[in-house]
Amino acid sequence: MSRRVILILTDLLLLFAAFCISNWFKTGPLDNYLENYKNSFMVFCAIWVVVSLSFGKYSTEGKEFLPQVKKIIISNLIALAIATMLMFLLYFYRFSRVIVFGTIGFATILEFVVFGSWYLVKQSMTLPDERIRVKKPKPIEELQFKVDSERTISEARRKAVKQAIYEELGENVYRYFNTNLNLSLESTLIVSTTTKFNIDNQPSNFFHTIANIKRVNDIRWINKFFESVNAKLPKGGIFVCLAETKNHRKARILKKFPPGINYIAYTIDYIIKRVFPKFSLTKGIYFFLTRGQNRVITRAEVLGRLYSCGFEVLDEQFIENHLYVISRKVKQPAYDLEATYGPLVKLRRIGKGGKEIKVYKMRTMHPYAEYLQEYVYQKHKLDEGGKFKDDFRVSTLGHLMRRLWIDELPMLINLLKGDLKLVGVRPLSKQYFSLYSQDLQEKRIKTRPGLIPPFYVDKPNTLDEIMASEHKYLDAYFKHPFWTDFKYFFKAVYNIVFKRYRSN
Repeated sequence: MSRRVILILTDLLLLFAAFCISNWFKTGPLDNYLENYKNSFMVFCAIWVVVSLSFGKYSTEGKEFLPQVKKIIISNLIALAIATMLMFLLYFYRFSRVIVFGTIGFATILEFVVFGSWYLVKQSMTLPDERIRVKKPKPIEELQFKVDSERTISEARRKAVKQAIYEELGENVYRYFNTNLNLSLESTLIVSTTTKFNIDNQPSNFFHTIANIKRVNDIRWINKFFESVNAKLPKGGIFVCLAETKNHRKARILKKFPPGINYIAYTIDYIIKRVFPKFSLTKGIYFFLTRGQNRVITRAEVLGRLYSCGFEVLDEQFIENHLYVISRKVKQPAYDLEATYGPLVKLRRIGKGGKEIKVYKMRTMHPYAEYLQEYVYQKHKLDEGGKFKDDFRVSTLGHLMRRLWIDELPMLINLLKGDLKLVGVRPLSKQYFSLYSQDLQEKRIKTRPGLIPPFYVDKPNTLDEIMASEHKYLDAYFKHPFWTDFKYFFKAVYNIVFKRYRSN
């Protein structure tokens, strides 16, 4: 079946859904309207499809949604004009105006939602600074500088470094640096820069520690900057950076302006700095206005970017409204070509046969949070229901979306693609999958994961209880696949609707 046919059938389903919604505003039962208007509705469906085809609504070319919006509006207005004309001139006169205008209006809204999601899937969700992530080959000849790690700098230089940190960041930060870093060694580099050029210009394998005292918020190409630092450090080398997190930024803006005006200023800042970068239609405006400077960044994004660039976090401290992070190089950068930033994400999960599948979800975590699973597990362990305790990676909106299950709606795409089935064990990340026992891991990969997990039947609390619940389901499923999924589906729906079972 071609993609265009799928779009036409989907659009007709949306049109019928809009027809039903419009009838909801009428006092009569839906059955009566279906009986009276079925012939007229079939004729209108034909008009709808012909007009839509004529104006290219079902075209699948391109990745931008804005041109498609114009096609939807134009074709739907033409269909409305034809329907209105027929309603007064021919047998359409019996059609209720509420049904005619309501059907077209609700259908247009549903098309914006569904086709908009379609284009979100098609388009790249990366910011410009993440698009080109090709690892550069090493030059044929590269001078390698090695120094005695115990060689110290002169007293004059040590005082100059101290004075520079004092003036730039203050006494408390200097104390933090002096406690955790050896500022007296020649192998410790203190820089104040936002460009990777100043890092690339340093000798390789010369420094064991690099500390940048400029905010990450003002670095135009954050990952490229971190990758350059990674290339200059030996394995085990230390990198220190700082950032103003979104919470401190909000507090600073609200304090800066008078009451009333401060929330207006914060709303404008939120739209430009946090909403615009996440959509392809507006991120060009964002970079034009800001040039990538003074960006809003969360704690989770700072730490996640470090992990994606080959570092592990050793310590993090909030000092005078800034987050300071000490990290250690443990590997080469991931050079992730599919790092996600927008509202729709593709998460790597373990599928049937142990193969990696990419599960679609609405973003509920801050960008790059997917790299922090092991870090969060080490710091916070698991809460009841198998979720991480005090998971700072989840955004405020994300908590709401999870409670309403809005975040899982795009997983229907995986259901249609065949990656998931309706009922089955949860699709897990590699890190979470590794927490399971070996025998359960082997059972899990014998079948596809599911949208509705056995969690909603047994309501387990601990990881051991979750594994026992999945063992029970899989053992039953391997004996009677259809009957087991049928039984689990209705039990889960009953518990969700009447017992209000929710995942934590």
